[in-house]
Amino acid sequence: MKIRNMIYCCLISMVLFSGCTKKENKFEGLKTPGAKENAIQYNSFFLPEKDGNVQPYVGDTMPYYEDGTYYIYYLKDGGDSYNHSVYLATTSDFLSYKEFPEPVLEASRNGGQDSWIGTGSLVKVNNKYLFFYTGHADSSVSGYKEKIMIAEGDTPFSFTKKAGWSITPPSELNQKNDFRDPQAYYDEKDNKIILTVTASKNNAARILKYSLSTDLTEINYEGIIFTDPSYKFWNLECSDTFKIGNKYYLTYSAQDDTLWYAVSDTAYGPYSNAKRLEGKLFYAAKHVDDGENYYMVGWLRRSESPSSTQEVSAWAGNLAVQKILQKENGELLLAPVETIVQQFTHKQKLLGKKNTTVGAGALYSYQPMFDCYESFCLTGNFNFSAGGSFGLSFDYNGRQNKNKMISISPSENKIQLLFNEGTTLIAESEVNLQKGKDYSFTYIQEGSVGIFYIKGEAALSVRLYGVSGNKISLFAENNAVAFTSLEQRIKK
Repeated sequence: MKIRNMIYCCLISMVLFSGCTKKENKFEGLKTPGAKENAIQYNSFFLPEKDGNVQPYVGDTMPYYEDGTYYIYYLKDGGDSYNHSVYLATTSDFLSYKEFPEPVLEASRNGGQDSWIGTGSLVKVNNKYLFFYTGHADSSVSGYKEKIMIAEGDTPFSFTKKAGWSITPPSELNQKNDFRDPQAYYDEKDNKIILTVTASKNNAARILKYSLSTDLTEINYEGIIFTDPSYKFWNLECSDTFKIGNKYYLTYSAQDDTLWYAVSDTAYGPYSNAKRLEGKLFYAAKHVDDGENYYMVGWLRRSESPSSTQEVSAWAGNLAVQKILQKENGELLLAPVETIVQQFTHKQKLLGKKNTTVGAGALYSYQPMFDCYESFCLTGNFNFSAGGSFGLSFDYNGRQNKNKMISISPSENKIQLLFNEGTTLIAESEVNLQKGKDYSFTYIQEGSVGIFYIKGEAALSVRLYGVSGNKISLFAENNAVAFTSLEQRIKK
C-alpha cells in the first residue's frame, strides 16, 4: 500500500511540477516547411478556409468597430475570390474569428472600372453603411486606371454598388493611374464625410483630402495634406488618420516598405516628419478603436514558397493585430494584444535555466531554451554589456548555418529577422537600447507567424517557416547577455 501511494504521489508531482506538462510534437515526421505549414491551425493570426486544396490569404484590411464587434473586411487573395473581392471576418476578442464565406463586395465579372477591387473603408452615416473602395481597371476602360467608387448597405454584411458614382483624380495631379485607398470618416459636427486618398503628383507620393455631403451629391477636393518627406516612395498605401489624447496621427504603408506614422496637433496636418513604426512584414495596417483601446490591423507577409531561405516578399498573408500605445511625448509604439497573451495559460518546462547568461566573442554562442510548439508565448528580461547581437535562434533543418534568428543589435540600433545564421536580412525595425539596463520582452508565435516585442521600445513581425517542432535557443555574439525570468506558455 505504501509503495502504491508513493507511486501515486510521484505521478501527481510530475504533473504539477512548475505547472508544466509534456506537449506532444505534432510536427514529428513532417519533413518539409510546406508540410508543417499545412498542419497548422491558425486562430489569432487568421487565415481564410481553404478552397479545396488552395489556401487563400488576407490582403489589405479595412477594419470597422460597432457594438462590441470588430468587422475586418479584407481583399481576399486566391481561392474563390474573384480579382481581390472584399470578404469579411468578425471577432470580439482577436482570438477567434467568424468567417463569412461569400464576398460582401465582389469585383465586376463583366469588366468595367471595378474589374479589380482595391482597398477602401466603411463609414456609417445616418444609419446607412457606406463602403468606399478603389475601382481598378485597364486604363482603356475610362481613361483612368483607378477611381474611387462606393457601395451602400443597410447592414455591415451586404452592399450594393452605386451606379454612376465615382471620384476621379484632380487635374492638378497630372496623372490617371495611382489614385486609391479611400479612408472615410463621418464629421458629425459639420454633417459631412471626410475622405483621404493616396495618390502621386510629379512622381512624389501624396495623401489628398476630400469633403463630401452626406447624400454624396457634393464632392469637394481640399488639396494635399501630406507628401512623402523622403521622396523615395511612389505610393503611401492604406493611409489612415485618428486621434489619441490631444494628438492626431497619420499612418501609411510606404509602397514595398514599412508601416510609418506622422504626428500633428491639428486634424489633417500639418504633420511632423514620419517615423517607422514596424518592419516590412506587417503591411497595409489601419487602425480601429472601441473608444478606449486602439489597434493596428494588417496582414503579415508570407513567402511564395515556405522552403525559401532568401525572402519573405509575397503579397497577402495572415491577419495580424497589434495594440497601439502612446508615449508621453506623443510617439507611438506597438504592443501585444492582451487577450492574445492571456490565452497562454499553461507554463512549459524550459530546456535550460530561467536565469542564464549567454556570452560570446566573434562566433555565435547558443543556449537551447525552448520548444517551438504550434502556438506559444515567451516572456523574460535581458540586460547586455556590449554592442554585439543577441536574441532567439530557431532551428530550421538541423544545420546551424541555416538557423533563423530574431536578432537585437545594439550597435546598429536594430531588431532584425535574419535567415541563414545571420547572413540574410529579411526585415528590421529601429530600436535604441542602452547597455546595463534591464528590458523585458514578449514573443508570440502561432504557426510560422510571430511578433517580437521589447516593452516600451519596439515591435517586429516575423515569418518563420519550417521551425515548428524544433528547438529555440538563446544566442549572442560579441556580447554577454543576462536573461532572467524566462517563461514559455502554451494554450490549455
